[in-house]
Amino acid sequence: MARRKRSGGWLGVVARGMEAITRSTVRAGTRAVGQTVKPVIEKRRPPAGAGQWIQGLAMGATGMRRFRLYRPPGIKFGERLPLMVMLHGCGQDAKSFAASTRMNLIAARERFLVLYPEQDRVSNPQGCWNWFDTSSGRAYGEAALVMKAIDQVCLMYAVDRTRIAVAGLSAGASMAALLVARHPDRFAAVVMHSGIPPGTAHSTLSALGAMHGHRATKPLAAPPLGRAAAGWPPLMVIHGAGDRVVAASNGLAAVRAWADAMGATSSKERTLQRGKRYPATVTDFKQGASTVATLVEIDRLGHAWSGGAAGQPYSDGAGPDASRMAWAFAARQFGARHAAARHYISSRQH
Repeated sequence: MARRKRSGGWLGVVARGMEAITRSTVRAGTRAVGQTVKPVIEKRRPPAGAGQWIQGLAMGATGMRRFRLYRPPGIKFGERLPLMVMLHGCGQDAKSFAASTRMNLIAARERFLVLYPEQDRVSNPQGCWNWFDTSSGRAYGEAALVMKAIDQVCLMYAVDRTRIAVAGLSAGASMAALLVARHPDRFAAVVMHSGIPPGTAHSTLSALGAMHGHRATKPLAAPPLGRAAAGWPPLMVIHGAGDRVVAASNGLAAVRAWADAMGATSSKERTLQRGKRYPATVTDFKQGASTVATLVEIDRLGHAWSGGAAGQPYSDGAGPDASRMAWAFAARQFGARHAAARHYISSRQH
């Protein structure tokens, strides 16, 4: 078959130039589409491990927020499981927080559900929860949307409503504390990792001062009447002594606010260390035999999830495992609540 002859003269030059431009444009477009689609596909791909990674959307008067729910395998018909609510920090989303904390692995072994509400980048370009913006009411609106997500999960899945705990990192920790301050009767425990206690900031400017430890924390108000008999849910604070983003003094301020509100006093501090991991100093604040708050100060830890997965942002594998500590703390409170409920029922029957 004879080869097709190219046009000569300037028309041929133009035609060949257009062919080259077209090929280059197609290749560039294919690469651009691939670069755009790949992150979307990767974000939707579930984290590694057994169980279900369920997408959801919570809607309310103040907008909407996406969330992800981890459901461990092997749930039996009629079985109700505890729920751990995990609030990510700035620069994270639900999947990256799950990968960093590895909470799903613990949930699969210990059998509980994990809810990961996700901040919208339109509401905050860095993905931070606006926990501080109480003057405009935006913080309360976001807290309401997180509660909508919790309510939706409780309605659609096998959640034991008496065994719900919330934990968060950085801005997520501060939002976790705000949630509990507004809805103390809904949570059995709260864990703040590298966060700022409620009542310390009310705007962007005051939040910056609070991050550096330059703001005083207001006393925690008395719990609502419906919660007065039980008081505030127990608090665990985990904070790195080497944190240069959120001053470690915020951790102490949080547990003191909780302890003062409940009339608790500090017990003798103890030092814990496993292998070559960073050592931690632990102080319990007790009211009688009950632990109201626990402060875990971790030596050399910066602004990162302690014991988190290596290679993940805001994650330091050299620290003690914060996910294990958070779940163990929550599980103890679940057990205490169950025992108190049984004692109450027994006393009513007699």
